[in-house]
Amino acid sequence: MLQAPSLSRFARIRHGFFTRGGGVSDGVYASLNGGVGSDDAPHRVAENRARMAQALGVAPERLLTPYQIHSPDVAVAEEPWTHDARPRADAVVTRTPGLAIGVSTADCGPLLFADPQAGVIGAAHAGWRGAFTGVIEGTLAAMEKLGADRSRIAAALGPTIRQPNYEVGPEFLTRFLAADPTNARFFQDSPRAGHAMFDLAGYIAERLQRAGVDNFEDLGLCTYAEPDRFYSYRRTTQRGEPDYGRHINAIALAE
Repeated sequence: MLQAPSLSRFARIRHGFFTRGGGVSDGVYASLNGGVGSDDAPHRVAENRARMAQALGVAPERLLTPYQIHSPDVAVAEEPWTHDARPRADAVVTRTPGLAIGVSTADCGPLLFADPQAGVIGAAHAGWRGAFTGVIEGTLAAMEKLGADRSRIAAALGPTIRQPNYEVGPEFLTRFLAADPTNARFFQDSPRAGHAMFDLAGYIAERLQRAGVDNFEDLGLCTYAEPDRFYSYRRTTQRGEPDYGRHINAIALAE
């Protein structure tokens, strides 16, 4: 798993941006697929997630991820939930020690948050739609309700698709410019007429800065560009593969 130095320096915080290596899945899912929504064999996904939970220092049933819907919605975790009872949300926050909370990604931006002084942590799935509609700000607000102070919150962005590999259509660009003309700085011309290359990581960084988070770290890694290391929804789609694995990105408070 990958770690952010900005979060690793906190004694109570355990976290990881898991890559695709170190698991038991095979084929397009090789090898550490954590996606319960994939068509991978459930027992393999369960074993992969158990390995991730162990790396985070929690029992497998205490590694919690939501049913993601590309929304700004945030869930509060106070105790473990079952697979069938997963909240429909794209971020999770908690102040309960011994729970690992996370999100799954395969190109979208995984954000992990921590205010170690307050003992409050968060994880957000910041794809373009979630970031655009406010999942970052919603996560920060939910953390504050649990006692966090955003001036103390550290945030880290893990592997995500980067601008050289993220082509979008004209309707996408129109939506962002209609919301804020200054969003033009997150787009570059594409070789295809009418299309553009979108800087998702830069857009996420800007939303965090505007929200008052100064302690931000971007690992600077591209899921699309490293097929041996990362899953990528876009790469899978372009190759015509039947499905794709999902990364788990999670954070926990030590008990």
